[in-house]
Amino acid sequence: MIKKAILPAAGLGTRFLPVTKASPKEMLPIVDKPLIQYSVEECERYGIDEFIIITGKNKRAIEDHFDYSFELEETLKQKGLHTLLDEINQHSNSSFAFIRQSKPLGLGHAILCSKPFVKDEAFAVLLGDDIIDPDETLLSDMIKIYQQYRSPVIALQEVPKKDVSKYGIIDGDHVSDVIIKIKSLVEKPKMEDSPSNYAVIGRYILTNDIFDVLENIQPGSGGEYQLTDALSLLLEKRDIYGYLFKGKRYDAGDKFGFLQATINLSLKRPEFASILKDYLISLTKTF
Repeated sequence: MIKKAILPAAGLGTRFLPVTKASPKEMLPIVDKPLIQYSVEECERYGIDEFIIITGKNKRAIEDHFDYSFELEETLKQKGLHTLLDEINQHSNSSFAFIRQSKPLGLGHAILCSKPFVKDEAFAVLLGDDIIDPDETLLSDMIKIYQQYRSPVIALQEVPKKDVSKYGIIDGDHVSDVIIKIKSLVEKPKMEDSPSNYAVIGRYILTNDIFDVLENIQPGSGGEYQLTDALSLLLEKRDIYGYLFKGKRYDAGDKFGFLQATINLSLKRPEFASILKDYLISLTKTF
């Protein structure tokens, strides 16, 4: 079983300035939940209940969000707002550890910071920028592939050829329609040099031998320690598989993707679905 998940949350959030100057990007709300909570709930649906959140400067709000709030809970109890009380307590059976990444040295370094907590087990990594539609079973499917092959599993999604320079891209051989045995990985290739248009997205199942590689890689682009570089070296020692995800994913690290996620996830809420649809239809007549 996969019981632990690493949630890197130490980035500067520069694409969402000025709101992220003093507020964590991970706490930006989609409807009434912060981005990072969607990742936590995705994990909890599949039995993952131990979280290691890698934080940085100005990220204290993330810790407070998952902490016990006596005054708030007592107020909700006194007012009889038990539904809201249940909502803010829904993660009380999960455990959270927070590790400070002193400098933003890349995703590889953020994962390496978690080594003392992970020890010798396999674990999940979820990047909060990638919001997976709650009706999808991406993480569950990846866990099943890990259990079948006992090897690291990377989530992939087919992207337009013109967009490959925005992603890590893999080359590999299909084992099935959705499982690919990876041969190589390259970080943000030029379109003409890209081995495929299968992009790495923000979900990983990793084994603990990734830490040995992360401890020995050299800084890559921008002086950061890239997870893609570590995975490329790990490929020399063991098999790595990709899972080709064909469901709904929202790039909430992009402003337009964030708006898409907000609208689409709002439409899944019974209290908003009807009135929001009517509003959107009215807008098409206005503009």
